[in-house]
This record gives sequence, C-alpha cells and structure tokens, in this order.
Amino acid sequence: MVLGAERGLQIQAVQDCLGLSRASQRRYRRLFRKGGAPALFSRKAKPRKRHDEELKAAVFRLLHEPPANYGINRTSWRIADLCDQLRAAGTPACQHVVSQIVRDAGYKWRKARVVLTSADPAYSEKLAHVQAILSRLQPDEAFFSIDEFGPFSIRTRGGSALTAPGEERTVPQWQRSRGRLIMTAALELSGNQVTHFYSAKKNTAEMIRMMDTLVARYADRRRLYLSWDAASWHVSKALQAHIEAHNAAAAEHGGPTVETAPLPAGAQFLNVIEAVFSGMARAIVHNSDYGSVDEAKAAIDRYFEKRNAHFREHPQRAGRKIWGLERTPAVFSDAATFKDPAYR
Repeated sequence: MVLGAERGLQIQAVQDCLGLSRASQRRYRRLFRKGGAPALFSRKAKPRKRHDEELKAAVFRLLHEPPANYGINRTSWRIADLCDQLRAAGTPACQHVVSQIVRDAGYKWRKARVVLTSADPAYSEKLAHVQAILSRLQPDEAFFSIDEFGPFSIRTRGGSALTAPGEERTVPQWQRSRGRLIMTAALELSGNQVTHFYSAKKNTAEMIRMMDTLVARYADRRRLYLSWDAASWHVSKALQAHIEAHNAAAAEHGGPTVETAPLPAGAQFLNVIEAVFSGMARAIVHNSDYGSVDEAKAAIDRYFEKRNAHFREHPQRAGRKIWGLERTPAVFSDAATFKDPAYR
C-alpha cells in the first residue's frame, strides 16, 4: 500500500487490489510518514498487566486483611490464595503477575507477613468507620492522621547520593550518638498541614499534649477526628477520660469536640502521615551529619514550615502530588502502603 502510494499509483486501485479498507490504508500511510518502515512494522506494545492500577489496588486490599476473613485457614497469604480471591472478585491475574506487583512495591515476600497484613479481627469494621468519616467530612471538621517518628539517633547516616567518578562514600559502623530524637506529628488531611513537636517519650501524656495543641490551633472547627494506630498509649483509659472531659467542657463553653477514629491493629500502612515521614526522612535524615539534636530539630522545623507554606499557597487535600520526596501519595486508601520499609 505504502509503496504504491509513494510511486504515484492511484490509491483506490491499490486499495482494491490489496483488499484493504480505507481506514487501513490511511493508517499505514500515516505510520510510514510518522516513523518510516520501523514504525510501520513495529508491534504494538501491549500494556503490562502488572501496571494495572485497579489490579494493584485489589492485590494490596487483600494483603492488608488476614486470610481468615476470606475463609482461608492460614495466618499468611500465599500467591495461589491471592489469585483465587482475585479471580472470585472479577480481577483475575496469574501468580507471576501478583508476585511482580508485590516486588515492584518494594516488599520482599518474607516481610509481607509483618508489614502488609493486619491480624485485627475487626479490620473491616474499623476501616469502614474511617472511610465513612472521610466520605462525609464537612468544612467545619478536620481529620488528623497522627503518629510518632523515631526514636532515632543523631549520627552520620548513609543513603543514596550523587557521587563523583572514583569517589566512594563511607559511613563509620561504630559511632557515638550525639543524642536521640522523637517527633510527634499530626497531618490534617483537608488542608495538608503538619503540626509537630518533639517528645522525650511515647506515652499518653504526649497524645494529650497533641490533642490540646490541635484543639487550640483549630479552635474554629466544630469537630476534630483523631486517627492513629493501636499503640497502647493511643487507646489508654487516661486519654479517653481526657477526651470525655474536654467534650463536656466544649458543650458548655464552646469549642471543637473530639472523636477518635482508630486504625486496625498492625495497620501502619494505612496511616497517611507515614508517607510524609518517608519524604521527610529521605530529604533531611538520609545522608545527614547533624552536629547536635538542636541542629536536627532546626532542619525538621524548616522542612515542615516550607511544606506547610507550600500547601497554604496551593490548597490541596493530602493526596496526589505531595511536596517533598514522599514514596507514595499521602491519601487514605485501603490499598495503600504508606509505611516505607526503608525510610528509617
């Protein structure tokens, strides 16, 4: 078809002789003009199934739940079981594709039992509760993802960095720590703002301190939702008593009321702020050599100050494109893997 057209033969005659449709002859000639013979004879690249976002979401949605939820008498998932459940849900995939999806996400199968699966028998109910809150969140309400980063020691740290030819970066195996640091932080999902402070310990007193800080900062809101994992100090009786006392005072004197939206036990991968911690660690903790705890704190403060300013100038819910170097978009999803296995 192309040769006939290039030699000046009548297109209709060549088309009839070869038994081609008008659409086919136009496509052949367009491909040849665009890229010559290589474009004309190249095979169409078929999209790889392992890059299908819907399939990836379905795989991680299964991995996050214990197999017992699907009537499988095992404590951990097998590839064959995942394939069976995917097929039953209408998203079939072979074992090779499922294995590749898990590996592409940065997880090794031996870690899947620890990182990717929650053994909480109430996983589905707790997840549905959080999703229901987010689906009806009002402008005068705020939802916070809360967690602690650390403790981590202040010392020379390694990581990936651009190096000159012949240069070899080294980090001493044995180092004297210059101090240790714990940061407690809350990510407000609607405005993408991070509230943080530094703690000596992880305990109930620090959770009460965070709650009081958020109540003061978001005093114009009607209700605040606090979401965190199932650590003992996040669900303590003292914390619940403080929340009840605050709500009673708020009903009488005004101010936002506080409700909790706990995540399933062992489900750090659902905690949205983990994605922000990952970006912060990659930006200013990896490859760092801070001389003191105060120097490290100053770097963290600058990072969050700049990040918060960015989202005040460019309002956006937590998700899609997150400023910094986050490993995954910080948006709540039951198919997400916010906890970067290597960010510390």
